Amino acid sequence: MTRATGVRPHGPVGAWGRVAEELSARVPAERRGAGLGRDGVRLLVSRGTEVSHHGFRELPGLLRAGDLLVVNTSATLAAAVDGRVGHARVVVHFSTRGDDGRWAVELRDPDGRGTTRARAGGPRGTEVRLPGGAGLVLEEPLSPRGERLWWARASGAGVPVVLREHGRPIRYSYTERDQPLSAYQTVFARPAADGSGSAEMPSAARPFTARLVAELVSRGVLFAPVTLHTGVASAQSHEPPYPERFSVPEASARLVNAVKAGGGRVVAVGTTAVRAVESAAGADGVVRARAGWTELVVTPERGVRVVDGLLTGLHEPEASHLLMLEAVAGRAAIDRGYEAAVRERYLWHEFGDVHLLLP
Repeated sequence: MTRATGVRPHGPVGAWGRVAEELSARVPAERRGAGLGRDGVRLLVSRGTEVSHHGFRELPGLLRAGDLLVVNTSATLAAAVDGRVGHARVVVHFSTRGDDGRWAVELRDPDGRGTTRARAGGPRGTEVRLPGGAGLVLEEPLSPRGERLWWARASGAGVPVVLREHGRPIRYSYTERDQPLSAYQTVFARPAADGSGSAEMPSAARPFTARLVAELVSRGVLFAPVTLHTGVASAQSHEPPYPERFSVPEASARLVNAVKAGGGRVVAVGTTAVRAVESAAGADGVVRARAGWTELVVTPERGVRVVDGLLTGLHEPEASHLLMLEAVAGRAAIDRGYEAAVRERYLWHEFGDVHLLLP
């Protein structure tokens, strides 16, 4: 999926061009053939402009004892629910739980193929009927910059109950069919007590398995858990990133600082982990425990204060969060890596291959 984490597109598609439709990963790796697991994806490694090709199971050999992986523990929600506005069928994408109990939602039209297409937002006061007698009323746009996402107040059964009993994972047209919610959970996911979670999977961590984590730990690689609940993707309009709820606990902050002081590398697993840990870093580069909402936009101009490397999926050339990758590794490294990914036919999106950016 393409999440917006910058305020402008990356610019021209560059030498690596547009991504062919057949390079979209249509099903999870473990459903592509007998004997395959989640870790059966390819791993593109960029060290500056030097590129090498690996399987994901080789990751332990590419990291060093004392390196630290920052991982997002947010669980993926069954965030798509069928509803009705008057006589019209809609699909509600639940994006973000607000502190006041409201939810930011996007209304979309079903496309007849099990996925959805964009729908005009609003207007204020729109009532949405949900399964089980629940309902929503749209109250105000989430942002004055656009009306795609609205704050909505629920009636009847609580939203976590509606999602649990009637929801399914958000799915886009490049995927082949619906998958169970378990296919969208990472090995690091932990459910939140208040029902919060990610509207879409923090997918960079998807290839990790318990066995691979154990091997990394046995080799001296460290893990720092953080939480950032991701909202719905913004592929249609390159909107600026909306605020997202995050938490960096005290133990993780101390661990990041200790690794930096000891000369180890801090490698974020996913752009969500970058946004969380960089939101907790002061101008002095010291990470302190923080929790709340972040509006941080990581761009080459802002740069990174903590992160040395990044493990991430492959993103469309128009995706604004390529700016974040550029902030970590530089434009030349990103262009060279993506040229290689297209040439070697790596797979894109949440079920696809991954890219490791190292200093």
